[in-house]
Amino acid sequence: MAFSLKASSSVAASSAAASSASFAASPALRGRTTSRRISFRGAAPVAAIRADASATAVAGDKRTISGTFTKLKEQGKVRSPVRPATTIARIAFIPFIVAGDPDLATTLKALKVLDACGSDVIELGVPYSDPLADGPVIQASATRALRKGTTFEDVIAMVKEVVPDLSCPLALFTYYNPILKRGVANFMSVVKEAGVHGLVVPDVPLEETDILRSEAAKNNLELVLLTTPTTPTERMERITKASEGFVYLVSTTGVTGARADVSFKVEALLQEIKQVTDKAVAVGFGVSTPEQVKQIAGWGADGVIVGSAMVRQLGESGSPEEGLKKLEELAKNLKAAFP
Repeated sequence: MAFSLKASSSVAASSAAASSASFAASPALRGRTTSRRISFRGAAPVAAIRADASATAVAGDKRTISGTFTKLKEQGKVRSPVRPATTIARIAFIPFIVAGDPDLATTLKALKVLDACGSDVIELGVPYSDPLADGPVIQASATRALRKGTTFEDVIAMVKEVVPDLSCPLALFTYYNPILKRGVANFMSVVKEAGVHGLVVPDVPLEETDILRSEAAKNNLELVLLTTPTTPTERMERITKASEGFVYLVSTTGVTGARADVSFKVEALLQEIKQVTDKAVAVGFGVSTPEQVKQIAGWGADGVIVGSAMVRQLGESGSPEEGLKKLEELAKNLKAAFP
């Protein structure tokens, strides 16, 4: 089973602390030597992976993630849902679901449903056994998918089939061990060939992303990086410089999962980030209702990511058909809240 590979304890410790120390090798590699370590570091500095001309070309391509945000900005300003006297740019609706829950055939249909409901970018989670950033809903979804035998190869085959029918770009959300298992260059080549446009790899700290970013750039994939409420300002600036597609602002400390309220600190964080970058900033973790979407839009976000609420509707329903119906209803209600 491709995604039941366990993360080593040193990987978990490194990612949880967002340290600059190298991740430990996978168990199979550790068996050869007790001292060997795998480092993600490459020769390129943090902010110089993609040449300026190449970055501009990617942002100008409306089929890419960054190009999608550019297109939304070009559509002009709309009235703020929370401050009627002000105007804001149109913002991106970014739903997230887990591949293989309840099954891959339903995932394929769900991607088409989300696209038809007006998604601007779709995040597709690759099921993994140690999802460090995910809360109970997405963890349970990944577990169900893995128990049914969902593999990376199965997910890629499904993606390759459905991408030609989607009008919006697709970003793959995956943890690092599955990439390491297949080799970074090979992984990037495979997902690019399948039609993926970008990647989110939440358990790799900034200092360790050079090789990932370099190989992603070679395949015209945009690697989205995350910043959190506890990220120091200097580090946040470095993350925004390195991130492609958009900057992923985690709205809260902790893991994913629907919450009753979105912290008012998010507004200040958005303002702080936008002082140092003109890249799009999308807010995720804890967003689940139309009211929260309107609130975050009014605070100046360029996109809103909704995950656990989507996953629950699709994976916890009585049947795949019921799950697809509930997913469509939620997606339409959320999309209606976007300015």
